[in-house]
Amino acid sequence: MSRTALAAPAALLLAVAACTTGEPLSTPSPEVVGGAVGPDEAVTGDLSVLQVQLEYPLDGVHDEGDDARLFLGIANSGTADDALVDVTGPHFADAVDGDGGEVDVPVPAGDNVYVGAEGAPTVTLVDLGRELRSSQSIPVTLVFAEAGEVTIDAVVAAEGQDPTPPFDFPDPAEDVDP
Repeated sequence: MSRTALAAPAALLLAVAACTTGEPLSTPSPEVVGGAVGPDEAVTGDLSVLQVQLEYPLDGVHDEGDDARLFLGIANSGTADDALVDVTGPHFADAVDGDGGEVDVPVPAGDNVYVGAEGAPTVTLVDLGRELRSSQSIPVTLVFAEAGEVTIDAVVAAEGQDPTPPFDFPDPAEDVDP
């Protein structure tokens, strides 16, 4: 065996050993800037929902009975159009679009949709069934016409974020098609 062939396993062993020393979880570290605010979840191989969250409440708490806007990205890397046609869950009575009608958010093939972004479609969860504060979450089921459904926790945006809008998506007008 050559020296090069022996060096690679030795370097890997050293790296693994270095990772196991100390107690990194017990040492506080600074917050990572720019990470995802809410969870991401694949619906299918071509359709994913990204950074699902509820708006930050202006007074710090969504009271039972309040309405809360939902923010998320929907990435469709496939060749077929789809649509978000409903949002359901055990902790709110209904979900409506910006005009108070039924949810119907087109998701074109090969494109991203930013629900809640300025100028984009909106979805509001109506009549919350429980009190929610920053970083608490409720399950929401997103129903797509073609891809089916996915249930994911919608996290209330963190305190200190601008409550209008409480997400970090880029402006949809600046979205460049792949």
